[in-house]
Amino acid sequence: MDSFHRTPLHLAACAASVKILEELLKYGANPREWDFNKKCTPLHCAAATGDISCVKCLIKSGADVNAGLSGKSPLYYAVLSNAEDCVEALLNAGACPNNPQVYTETPLHVAASLGSVICTKLLLKYGADVRVQFSSTRSTPLHLSAEEGSAECTKLLLDAGAACEVKTSRGQTPLHLAALSQSAETLDILISNGAKVNTEDNDGRTPLHAAVAKATRGIELVKILMQAGAVINKADKFGYTPLHIAALNESSSTVMMLLSKGADVTAKTRGGISALSFIVRRTPDVLPRFISRLDQAISLHDHELGDVDCELRLDFRPLVPGGRGETDLMLCLVEVGQRHVLKHPLCESFLYLKWLRIRKFFLLSLVFHSIFVAFFTAYIAVTYFWNIEKLRKILFWPVLMFTIMLAGKEFFQMAHGVWCYIKGWENWLQWSVVLVSSVVLIMPVYNWQHHVAALGILLIWIELMMVVGRFPMFGLYIQMFTQVSINFFKFIGAYICLIIGFSLGFSVLHKNYKSFANPLVGLLKTIIMMSGELEFEDVFFDETAPILYSGTAHLMLLSFVILVTVILTNLMMGLAVSDIQELRRCAGLDRLVRRAELVAHLESMLFSKLLDHAPSRIMNTCRRGALLLHPPHHCALHIRPNDPRENRLPRELIKAIYRLVSERRNRNTNIRSVSTRNRSNTGTSNSRLSRLCSTASTNDNNQQQLNELSAELKRCSYNISARLDNLTNKIETIVRDYSD
Repeated sequence: MDSFHRTPLHLAACAASVKILEELLKYGANPREWDFNKKCTPLHCAAATGDISCVKCLIKSGADVNAGLSGKSPLYYAVLSNAEDCVEALLNAGACPNNPQVYTETPLHVAASLGSVICTKLLLKYGADVRVQFSSTRSTPLHLSAEEGSAECTKLLLDAGAACEVKTSRGQTPLHLAALSQSAETLDILISNGAKVNTEDNDGRTPLHAAVAKATRGIELVKILMQAGAVINKADKFGYTPLHIAALNESSSTVMMLLSKGADVTAKTRGGISALSFIVRRTPDVLPRFISRLDQAISLHDHELGDVDCELRLDFRPLVPGGRGETDLMLCLVEVGQRHVLKHPLCESFLYLKWLRIRKFFLLSLVFHSIFVAFFTAYIAVTYFWNIEKLRKILFWPVLMFTIMLAGKEFFQMAHGVWCYIKGWENWLQWSVVLVSSVVLIMPVYNWQHHVAALGILLIWIELMMVVGRFPMFGLYIQMFTQVSINFFKFIGAYICLIIGFSLGFSVLHKNYKSFANPLVGLLKTIIMMSGELEFEDVFFDETAPILYSGTAHLMLLSFVILVTVILTNLMMGLAVSDIQELRRCAGLDRLVRRAELVAHLESMLFSKLLDHAPSRIMNTCRRGALLLHPPHHCALHIRPNDPRENRLPRELIKAIYRLVSERRNRNTNIRSVSTRNRSNTGTSNSRLSRLCSTASTNDNNQQQLNELSAELKRCSYNISARLDNLTNKIETIVRDYSD
């Protein structure tokens, strides 16, 4: 033996020398001898080399075919070497295909992981157990076969009774692993044997998630799983849907396939990132095709375009991804920076009709706030103006009731989504009104409450102004006011140091002037002076309060006039005008964005899970009243653009829809004419080439070359023509399908 306790018989088996084996065995070598660590016998070595002669020689000499069965037997090494004849010889000699130890790798695991069909068939024939699980991963032979993508091994294991729904320690079924291996054949076999396509692993992912994780054969796998009933919008525990994963992997073709099957682009992860956001960033080439789907949703339904009875069909289904609300896609487009898509005639028509459905809810909100403002104003008047005690007591209860209702409404919105609620400045205005109203109702009335009452009457009327601004008629003007106000405060924040500097300087130079006696009042006076109220005579020529520091005071006032009153104020006015012009330029798009946000907000409130326990009859009525579509029917609108009585959509919008259909029809006509022209050009070139060949040199060699060239060019031109015809037919089929 050498230092590793290996005998010459071990080394001869490793060298696959049957003559040396026979010679050593003839002189008494022990075929059952173990090496130092008891890892292998000579039979292990012979099986590992895959030499059938050595294996048979050792078996004939009495080698133990089940040596090391609790670990790795000779059969294990024979399968690992994919030596099919050795495997058969060992099994015929009585080698056990199974392992007595639980969670141990068996020869069947090895054969399945290698995709060895013959070895798998032999092991199953001799009773290998298909149910045994391996190591901490708990993988069965079927898992390993599916992971390898071996369809034949998978079929053999299933025919032998392997279970399709056994899960690994990560919760993955063989179907998950077959999808990860991108093996469509294995996927088909598993599904046909009853594998469930919507089984989730420990992370909540289905086989469809696994199929789109790689882009090799993603489209083919998606088709197979969808035909078997896979849920396309299933999210894992992190909120990722298959569409998220396909977009992250930058697989545009898979993304388009999922979209064509109804994938929801508005689905969001736990972090609030939508699938459309991933598409915009990782697969932007999908967006034009997404827009083309909107174009195809508007089609000619009846008669020709020029006829009076021409009827166009607007299919709104591409705009509704399938959630509880109908404007999720619109809001998602705004969030990911694709707001210009809202100008598409289909989107604009949908938002217009949607607003007609839900404006009654905004009218109710306007009525509620108007009544509240009326009662609150009357209460302030009789309490702080006229001091009518009896009328004050009467108005106290309505004001208290409306305050409680407003607070309840705000609590509901807060419970619906705290983070989104905090970001809305109008919500802070609502709570200010609630707080001020509560303070004003405190009895008896103290002097400090007059300050609160003055602030409250201002805030509640501002709140009513914002409610009025939600209507399209007034929305642009309220947005102008809001935008200019925000920019004004940014402007003041940038130049406040200059204003404070002038204010303090005036306070030092004009101590005798009453407006600058207090530095805080002086700051207020300086801000007022920005509007042009300088009071030059009162400051410099007042005999009762003479100027103390002549010269410097004059120079500082002149500096203030130039830097603040002239430059700063005009700059501020110019910025305000610029903002208003920009808002007017984008008024149409901003109006659509504002409408989408309002409708989406109302829908999120109506379809909140918090209201699922409210009286069902009332909630169902409200929700039906807010919905425009009622799948599977009533998902389309039919309009007659040439009929002057058509008033369901604005005339400008009807013209845009008609123009879209007309332009698409012209493009299709041009495609067909180009195809016809190409076919005619191909025929002309073929005839010219034939004439060339007929008048060429009579030399046999040259003639043969010209004939071969002619045949090759004819074949190429025929292929090009056939492909153009095929492409034209596909386009016409797609247009016809969308039209139907």
